[in-house]
Amino acid sequence: MNDALATDGRDIAVTVDSVSKRFRLANERRTSLKELFVRGRSSYHDFWALRDVDLQVERGTTYGLIGHNGSGKSTLLKLMAGIHRPTSGSVEHAGRVSALLELGAGFHPELSGRDNIYLNGSILGMPKKKIDEAFDRILEFAGLGDFIDSPVKVYSSGMYARLGFSIAVHLDPEILIVDEILAVGDEDFQRRCFDYLAELRSRGVTIIFVSHSLALVQTMCDRVAWLDHGRLVAEGPAIEVVDAYVRDVNKRESTRLERTHTVTPDAGLDTSNRKGTGEIEVLGLDVIAGDDGGMAVTGEELTLRVRFRAHSPVENPVFALAFYPEHGQKVAGPNSVSMDLGVLEGDGHVDYHLDRLPLQHGHWKVSIGVTDSTYTHIYDHLDRTASLTVQTGRGPAQGGDVVLPGTWRLSTVADATLEETR
Repeated sequence: MNDALATDGRDIAVTVDSVSKRFRLANERRTSLKELFVRGRSSYHDFWALRDVDLQVERGTTYGLIGHNGSGKSTLLKLMAGIHRPTSGSVEHAGRVSALLELGAGFHPELSGRDNIYLNGSILGMPKKKIDEAFDRILEFAGLGDFIDSPVKVYSSGMYARLGFSIAVHLDPEILIVDEILAVGDEDFQRRCFDYLAELRSRGVTIIFVSHSLALVQTMCDRVAWLDHGRLVAEGPAIEVVDAYVRDVNKRESTRLERTHTVTPDAGLDTSNRKGTGEIEVLGLDVIAGDDGGMAVTGEELTLRVRFRAHSPVENPVFALAFYPEHGQKVAGPNSVSMDLGVLEGDGHVDYHLDRLPLQHGHWKVSIGVTDSTYTHIYDHLDRTASLTVQTGRGPAQGGDVVLPGTWRLSTVADATLEETR
């Protein structure tokens, strides 16, 4: 492997130079000798998984690959790991590569876990002495116990994942390449994996990985490459590239959905949970979003418009909304009690506006209600009749169902001491 050093003085671990990868796919597969003689040989067509990809990964950084399924992420990882060869272009490394790409890849099913540790270490070019030194750490992290001397063909998918990851990270990798394989393990195993990846990063190991968890990519990665149908769309700082990718995904989704989403109870929707005396009737809920193609986006501007019909004059009613995650309890219930609406009669609408939508991405149910100012007389109430799809916002994601609008402030002992001396 050639040592790759960038011309601008940056220390480069992996260089991908004008790489394209072509696969030849059969148009119609012959499944028997008879079909081969009757129909002749199968015809083929070329599928280009990657086209003219250029990127550099600096030594000691964590690098992410994002994109939709089939965008070429896993193919690029395999080229970086040396599993595939590019059809054109070149991939150069500066360091020993360890890869964890597919469940059980590199394992011999008839050999025990112990034998596979030594087999994988030898494939990575590790002398037996170093494997001996790392063996106890590998075994402890994998947590296989007595199964270490059983053939790996009897292992569960979780055991495969634990052993594969433990081997990959404990045999002194200089460049670690990881696919979505970590999704196989349980919660405890995943947390230990991420803790160990953080330790490897602090030791200067270059980490390259694919993940569909954009929050994880933004949290762990220094830089990110976004692939789409085999081509490099963008490359740069993690937060900027992920934000651009999210905007693109949101816009694509908006083309499949109407710009304004209307829920009308009398248009065939389930109204079994409707109750009220009917002086005011809720006609529907319109979702009016901002700049992201008319879609509700976490952290962006949003207006919810309640359309109504007052069949008789009603003085100062209270309109209310309630928000429910797809599987959970109510998280918010704003109402118009602080606003004097006067006397309503005929058709109209009431808008509830948010400068920054606090709901996290996902599918939400919305209840709509109208009562008198004492909340005791219900004119109309539709329980979880409306649906609201919220798309991922920009910037690092946060946990939970809602984003709280608070701010963080730091005070130190030194600050307090300085204040006392004044």
